[in-house]
Amino acid sequence: MKKIVKVIGIVIGVLALGVIGLLAYVKLALPNVGDAPVLKVDATPQRIERGAYLANHVTVCIDCHSIRDYTFFSGPLKPGTMGQGGELFDQKAGFPGSFTAKNITPFGIGSWTDGELYRAITTGVSRDGHAFFPVMPYPYYGKMGEEDVQSIIAYLRTLKPIENKPADSKADFPFNFILNTIPQKAEPMPLPDPNDELATGKYLVMIAGCVECHTQVDKGQIIKEKSFAGGRDFNLPSGTLYTPNITPDKETGIGSWKKEAFIARFKAYADSSYKPQALGPKDFQTLMPWIMYGGMKEQDLGAIYTYLMSLKPISNKVAEKFKPHVAIR
Repeated sequence: MKKIVKVIGIVIGVLALGVIGLLAYVKLALPNVGDAPVLKVDATPQRIERGAYLANHVTVCIDCHSIRDYTFFSGPLKPGTMGQGGELFDQKAGFPGSFTAKNITPFGIGSWTDGELYRAITTGVSRDGHAFFPVMPYPYYGKMGEEDVQSIIAYLRTLKPIENKPADSKADFPFNFILNTIPQKAEPMPLPDPNDELATGKYLVMIAGCVECHTQVDKGQIIKEKSFAGGRDFNLPSGTLYTPNITPDKETGIGSWKKEAFIARFKAYADSSYKPQALGPKDFQTLMPWIMYGGMKEQDLGAIYTYLMSLKPISNKVAEKFKPHVAIR
């Protein structure tokens, strides 16, 4: 009997050492994406213009790294907060920790090298080597064309410096270990031929991270066979949002939409007469930054439509679009 107990004790000890060793490796050796590249971005007017377009209307970096006012429809940016960081993604919103968007004005990143910014955007690894939470969809940014990444960097350097030091982010256990396994080395794609509408649409949908919001998740991972079929829930300050199906299913998705209607849906928020609507506690609210996406070029929106229509139709009726926290009587 004593021998059996001794063997069991040895097995438990070995397993414990193995677990400790694995956790130490994950915590100390990861993420492992390599050093920041030696890079100096030539901030040409063309790059700055392209970077402004991408950061404000496609990858919408400015959206997450500013403060949004959810008392208005679609949470428009609060004036004077552009790029200052501070937007909070925490347990109340369903995240495994408390994650704060960083200051990406020159006050926050002015001392970063272009190579450090490039690595942060494309791999999710900060200048000190720690992993960012992928609410910033860096797994998709890692596939962005190198020229587009450099254009975003050139643009960020032009932002007005705002003196603001957002709180540090902190992941809950055990996600503080899991987080280190997420960053991967960047695999940039060549920029698509602008005359190839399908390829352009695919590229834009990827770097915009559309699949992340429009796909249900299981244990934090998107369910690939349900890509773009909607139904993911987001806990907003006033209620729970359920994202729509954007596959070309005619009954439950956007299969019956014409390209003109799809483009018009976005451009309505770019009209100079549009003013965000103030909302009550029971009114429909969305995470979708319509004003920012509304600034996309019609040609690009048309390309996105063409790509979405090329996807496999998935029947998934999202019965409830929004459920207010305040009961509707």
